[in-house]
Amino acid sequence: MHIAIVGATGLVGREMLAVLNEHRFPFHQLLLSASERSVGTTYDYNGHPFYIHSVTELMEAKPEIALFSAGSEASKKYAPLFAQNGTTVIDNSSAWRMEAGIPLIVPEINASAIEASKIIANPNCSTIQLVMVLAPLHQAFGLKRVVVSTYQAVSGSGMKGIAQLENERQYGDESDERFYAHPIDYNCLPHCDVFLENDYTREEMKIVHESRKILSIPDLKITATAVRVPVLGGHSESVNIELYQHFDVQEVRELLSQMPGVIVLDNPAQNKYPMPIHARGKNEVFVGRIRRDESVENGLNLWIVADNLRKGAATNAVQIALQLMKEQALVIR
Repeated sequence: MHIAIVGATGLVGREMLAVLNEHRFPFHQLLLSASERSVGTTYDYNGHPFYIHSVTELMEAKPEIALFSAGSEASKKYAPLFAQNGTTVIDNSSAWRMEAGIPLIVPEINASAIEASKIIANPNCSTIQLVMVLAPLHQAFGLKRVVVSTYQAVSGSGMKGIAQLENERQYGDESDERFYAHPIDYNCLPHCDVFLENDYTREEMKIVHESRKILSIPDLKITATAVRVPVLGGHSESVNIELYQHFDVQEVRELLSQMPGVIVLDNPAQNKYPMPIHARGKNEVFVGRIRRDESVENGLNLWIVADNLRKGAATNAVQIALQLMKEQALVIR
């Protein structure tokens, strides 16, 4: 099998390489592409130098699978060309997520929706960790309404977000390197992505629309507020849920413990609960602070944390690729 990564030297691209290595992904040849200024250089992966190709060169090589993490513009331009050339594209951008006929996949939840599509969308990082918890709850009790507030790390904005935080910690507010509208260190910004006409941000609406599509609940009542916080890696979410059916809190803990890819960390008496500092570099979704919302019937509160570059992006994409190999019996050549 030939596998390609478009955007291999970015934050998510580098994580994709790490996850491929961890999973011992059975490729025969690994082809990498990055920005135009990187073409012709080499990138060290697992102790070996890999040549950085142009996107066109990757496409002409006809890899069986291409992992895209180069932004929506590149995905819109190149993903259909790769698909026409016989390659299955797993795209990490928002370009294709809400397109009719394009599967939006979290393998633990809706792997069967992959079917024979040549373009597969990887969901938004905040959406992935949310639906990993919502899916088993919906199956057992039915989701009536979901209210989520996110606390998102600066790595979700790429290198520019990380650079602003690090510069402010070194130089204070006088730093010239400002990517966000305001300082991020010692601060929280209720502003992830651009504002839309309804005064929600695009990030908040991604959570709404993508959750409905993944869970196959087009009329799900869900609302979101997304906040950028001065954390390098790992997104956190405070989630309030109304369920249709009565539940026991211990039953919820046991149910979530049985969900593949979810780890319950919930012992307040011993100060055990998920935190981004512990989730970084891990592929699982962590959930804790599980408790009944006493203000509403069948209400539930919980706290979800995951590494936004891992399960929120790279890990999920590689899991999709592994699922493709399993379902379509792709041949290693």
